[in-house]
Amino acid sequence: MKRLLLSSLLMVALLPLYAAKDNYHITVKIEGTTDTMLLLGNYYGKGTYALDTAYIDKKGRFVFSSKEKELLPGLYFFANKSGKYVEFVVYNEKPFFDFETRNDDWNQHMKVSGSEENRIFYNFHHLQQQASLMMRPPANPDSASYAAFMRRQAQMMDSMRRDFIARNPDRMISKMMMATKEVDIPSTDSAGRPLDNRERWEYFVTHYFDNSPLEDDFLVRTPQAVFHNRVMDYCDKYLQGAPPDIIIPHIDAMLDRAKASKETFRYLLHTITEHYLQSNIMVYDAVYVHLVLKYYAEGDAWWMTPSDVETEVDRASRWDKLLVGREAPELVLYDTLQQAHSLHAMPNRFTLLIFWSPACGHCQTEVPALYEKFAALRDRYDIGAYAILTEFDDETTVKWKKFIRDHHLDWVNMSGAVANVDWHEVYDITSTPQIYLLDTDKSILAKKLNASTFEQIMKAIAHERGLDKE
Repeated sequence: MKRLLLSSLLMVALLPLYAAKDNYHITVKIEGTTDTMLLLGNYYGKGTYALDTAYIDKKGRFVFSSKEKELLPGLYFFANKSGKYVEFVVYNEKPFFDFETRNDDWNQHMKVSGSEENRIFYNFHHLQQQASLMMRPPANPDSASYAAFMRRQAQMMDSMRRDFIARNPDRMISKMMMATKEVDIPSTDSAGRPLDNRERWEYFVTHYFDNSPLEDDFLVRTPQAVFHNRVMDYCDKYLQGAPPDIIIPHIDAMLDRAKASKETFRYLLHTITEHYLQSNIMVYDAVYVHLVLKYYAEGDAWWMTPSDVETEVDRASRWDKLLVGREAPELVLYDTLQQAHSLHAMPNRFTLLIFWSPACGHCQTEVPALYEKFAALRDRYDIGAYAILTEFDDETTVKWKKFIRDHHLDWVNMSGAVANVDWHEVYDITSTPQIYLLDTDKSILAKKLNASTFEQIMKAIAHERGLDKE
């Protein structure tokens, strides 16, 4: 008896020492398996990633452990080479788990020790699976009866999920299910007045993430339908078409909530910044500029190196001066006869500002097409053009002058060789053609144009300003 007691005490005393050796230690035993290797992986954003590999040992177990890597909160999985997998949870528990199951159905037969979170997780899946098996579809279903069966099954599953969440509100699986729940939009306000479509939209985008635990690190490590897709839908569907001054406060509110979670904040800030950096909607660079100058420049992008932050901030600072509505920076350059011309001195109601080169293949087709649209509209709306050669070595300069003659480009043709400023830097010219439309005061009306969009936008502005009636 004394020996047994001493042995037990020694085991208890050694447990903390054992745990301290590894950041995680997980064993998996699969009865009847023919697999010799198992992968440990996790979800992150829109992807899945392999983290560790284990080979079956003499005891028939797969053992995953590491002293360097960590398993941060989230949904993980074991998978074999053929793609068969089963998920498990890491949440509010040290990942020292033991899993045991049977090869015919990894999920249904799963038993776990060392994790209450996973015990509840699997119990819920087992109940769902059993309930689904109990509901058999009609023997000879027509479309109506099968649709009715599917509705009943969906209602039953929804009821089970609601009941589970109510009884286990703090479990990760409950929070995951809540994160996919859509916001209920009221039809009236607090005074009973019916909400119009604009007000209903505003309520929806304001409360879109109410059911998502943005304050919790696990959220980024879930299947893409739980979080990533919802973030993309928010930007691409529900905020798409709104002006930047509407979008920005909603993005800020989301990030403000997420700041309580380093992982969620990092993912959201990086993902949304890249999204608006790549946007082809000309005014949405204002969202990118705002995010960089508000968060990156203020030190909130803690995961980036100082040089990478500086690169982002430098670009955003340049773009900030080129947003739609800003005054276009002044340019003074020289034409083919070495006469100086000021961009701001252009006398027209509208001015096209074009950066291009005959050595650019896209410019060779786009510039003549743009000139054709310009020539058709310039007298009607009083449009001038200030076209700048972006490559000015001797060979390209010869091609430039020939291209002007061959295509009858009767607008102000400027060489970029000598200028009052480094226009490459000021206008962030990294590719050509770059086309802007300016108003009388040389404020930027539109940018990122091509021949077709120039014509469409010019006619829309003219219609809005009543110019066709003059």
